Amino acid sequence: MTAAERPILVLDSASLYYRSFHALPESMVAPDGRPHNALRGFLSTVTRLVTAHSPASVVACWDNDWRPQWRVDLVPTYKAHRVADASTGVEAEPESLSAQAEAIADVLEAAGIARLGFDGFEADDVIGSLAAQDPHPSIAVSGDRDLVQIVDARTRLLLTVNGGMDKWPLLDPAAVLERFGVPADRYVDLAVLRGDPSDGLPGVPGIGVKTAANLVNAFDGLEGIARAAADTPDHRPMTPRLAAAVTSAGAVIAAAEQVARVRTDLPVLDRASHLDRPRLDDLAQQWGVQRQVSDLMSALARHTADE
Repeated sequence: MTAAERPILVLDSASLYYRSFHALPESMVAPDGRPHNALRGFLSTVTRLVTAHSPASVVACWDNDWRPQWRVDLVPTYKAHRVADASTGVEAEPESLSAQAEAIADVLEAAGIARLGFDGFEADDVIGSLAAQDPHPSIAVSGDRDLVQIVDARTRLLLTVNGGMDKWPLLDPAAVLERFGVPADRYVDLAVLRGDPSDGLPGVPGIGVKTAANLVNAFDGLEGIARAAADTPDHRPMTPRLAAAVTSAGAVIAAAEQVARVRTDLPVLDRASHLDRPRLDDLAQQWGVQRQVSDLMSALARHTADE
């Protein structure tokens, strides 16, 4: 397989390091006593992903802004439950994880793995832009179901749910339809109608996931649903009750749709990165992750080379 035929491995970095932080005990510490559970788990996870998928390259996508103001302006409840201080908008995050997130960024850069983020945008927007623009096929790795919307013939989503990596589903268009009941390009419509408590999207009162899927499929998405509610409010699966709910929530639906849809137009193709071996070795020693760094570099050497 040539490099052109290999997928790029696109990581939702925060999703992976949060997962490692909560999966591994804080008794795992660096030589200076600082917890390194998130860093250690993150590096081991990336090593396993590289070994399993033999990518052309790896891109670690970053939340430069985990709760962009433009999304909050549209839906004020967006991720509001994750805010530690309402006056600053800072995300609630354990102090020991914050330090490790900085270390992960440093190790990635020293290892020559591209770390890509944009001010005013979330990692999801970076991932969506890479999937849309990069000439390689993509495998996105995230626990965020919002990214189901980017799945297509060239892009798969490794959804980090259901326990260990061996159980993570790798979603293509057929798997999305089977799992969620709607095509991938209609997933946003489903999420907007049913709501998403994890992101603070309110949804339409009285519409659950099954009803939302039925409406999306019957009327070909939000625009068709709005037309059916206005013109034919008693055309199954539309009912007068649902028509009234959809009509009264029109402004909420329009705003939530903009918030839930990931961007695909960020300038992601310029992402030069370079190995800095002395710095990498120093970071590995400081944080006590020499073996994890060695395993990752070996995996990259073995599995990202052209065959």
